[in-house]
Amino acid sequence: MGIPWGDIATITLAGAGVAISIVACNAAARSAAEAKRAADSAEDVASVERDRWHADLTPQFDLELNETGNGQALLLIRLAGPDSLRHLDHIAVEVRNDDRDHVALNPGVEVTQADVDNLVWGPYRFSPGVNGTDEHGRSPEPFPLDVGAGTQRAMQRTRPGAWMRGKTQGVWQGEYVGQPIRLVLTCRRGDREWIIARQVENPLFEASA
Repeated sequence: MGIPWGDIATITLAGAGVAISIVACNAAARSAAEAKRAADSAEDVASVERDRWHADLTPQFDLELNETGNGQALLLIRLAGPDSLRHLDHIAVEVRNDDRDHVALNPGVEVTQADVDNLVWGPYRFSPGVNGTDEHGRSPEPFPLDVGAGTQRAMQRTRPGAWMRGKTQGVWQGEYVGQPIRLVLTCRRGDREWIIARQVENPLFEASA
């Protein structure tokens, strides 16, 4: 039995409609994929620009330690640039230890690991209680600075731990002759952060008993 021409026409139109729908779906999928690629590319470019901007604005510091006598000193911290940075909202300066591992071999009543961790193993520490410095001399309170401006923070020569029997100040400081003062500056402006490691030359020290 033959198929009426009307039905054939209907089937043909339906098939054409399906084909058009498939083409339209494929085009929409391609368009969505292209849009996603474009968005991803734009985000990549924006990310690169943000990273470049962040690098270009890396704070530049001039650091200088001036001894004032009796084991005391002043650390000059000057925000030298770049000019486009304009200012920092927050600068935290921390003095770090030397490169050795420091472990309490026989922790007990005389010395604990906390005692070892709290000691600044280096030639200088910040002066406890001055400029909001913690009791161990690790770091003063954070502060803001404008580009071109500077501030000073009090420092003092470190002493051996109370548990180090027989180790004099002269012997202790003699171990750090020629070794720098290691500092880490954590800087923030808005939601941006830079962590910068710097070293300051250790002034000459005349060992004494």
